[in-house]
Amino acid sequence: MSAKTVCKIVRQYNQNPISEEDMQKLLEIAEDYASVKNYVHQRYGGVKSLGKLYPGYTIQNEMTKSGLRERLGMPSVYFYLAIFDAIKEIKIQWTNVKSSVLKQVNAHEGLTEEERHFLRYTLKINNVFESLLTGAPLKLQKEFRIKYEELASKVDVKKLENYLRRQVRRYNRRLHVDSVDGFSVSERAYRYGDHGIYISVKQKQKRIFIPLTDNNQYTRQLYLRLYPEEHAVELCIPVDIAVKKRRGYDREVGLSMGMLSMLVTDEGHVYGERFKDYQEELSQWLREQTGTWHRNRKDNPGRKKYYAKKHRLEEQFHSYINQELNRFFREEKPCRVYLPKLPGAGVSGPAKRMNYLTSTWQKGYVKNRLSQKCREQSVELVEVFGKDISRVCSVCGCPGEAKDGVFFCPACGFESDRKVNAARNAKKRGAVMVMKTPKLDK
Repeated sequence: MSAKTVCKIVRQYNQNPISEEDMQKLLEIAEDYASVKNYVHQRYGGVKSLGKLYPGYTIQNEMTKSGLRERLGMPSVYFYLAIFDAIKEIKIQWTNVKSSVLKQVNAHEGLTEEERHFLRYTLKINNVFESLLTGAPLKLQKEFRIKYEELASKVDVKKLENYLRRQVRRYNRRLHVDSVDGFSVSERAYRYGDHGIYISVKQKQKRIFIPLTDNNQYTRQLYLRLYPEEHAVELCIPVDIAVKKRRGYDREVGLSMGMLSMLVTDEGHVYGERFKDYQEELSQWLREQTGTWHRNRKDNPGRKKYYAKKHRLEEQFHSYINQELNRFFREEKPCRVYLPKLPGAGVSGPAKRMNYLTSTWQKGYVKNRLSQKCREQSVELVEVFGKDISRVCSVCGCPGEAKDGVFFCPACGFESDRKVNAARNAKKRGAVMVMKTPKLDK
């Protein structure tokens, strides 16, 4: 994907209910797909298979020789997609493990700076990481070997090797697919036609036909999500859309994200004033439904209506969020947006109403949609360190006081809305970050 395009997921839906026979054929493929992924997770998810993950063709060849595809009677177009999907998930798992270990290394007070440097280097270089975990001979190019030997001469390698293994055992988890709700489909396994799509199944030279609600046609690998109870499917297709470069978008805007008002700019403009109403409606309904569910649990009430209304409330909420974000870009015309990094919302304590309000806070969705729309419209999004961002004066930088949502600085007498002060600080800190970042010559 080039810098002039952005990936976006589009969806297609079936027009008519899918017959029970066709749905069973699709579910059969989904079950085999999950079986192949679980086999790869179990066989190649450990430390001894780290060297086979990149680029993954060794695993592909071994899986071909295993005879699993013949036993399942699975078409090759789905078999190899399942293998590489599982390999991708294992790679993501190891990336998360390394990230967790790195956090522990940085927070460990008993390690010296040389030991931290050695462990960071180990986590960064895959060959060193694999060698220390498996005990295999170290294979490095000359320049990397010199660097490794220099770092190893300053520390107790055996001690750090045992520490690294303990941390990996602590965070590494074998993956497993429990839900059978869909599978990936390559270009060779489908074709569009007759106002629908033909999808290959396990029977040779046979395809089932699914009428669609639109006539759009794509030539990308797609994901087929199954809903057996509704006799419906959903096609998820990644497409590249052109990035828009609008004239007049030349302003730098600082933002503050809240639970009552969605966004407040450094100039005091509010976007998403009804954010609190949608938030409270969703959280209050969830709280009431949870109580009803626990009281009537013995009667085994169904959850179909619950999930339907929850989906409806969330979709209304998300629609309002996107509407306000579009208004933000249309009215502010930013070229750069500064947004503070916020911690996760805590839900502990006796106030159950506030617990549900914070647990259903759509902070992640707002941030994801803001990031996506910034990429689509060539707007730079800069995240700044958000500690005490609403408690420090945006004019003089001194600690201030906040009461009833109003910020006051005793040093310079500055007074403003607390969210406006936070947005101004975000812009101020972000501008400093941009100035300090070196610009590379193209």
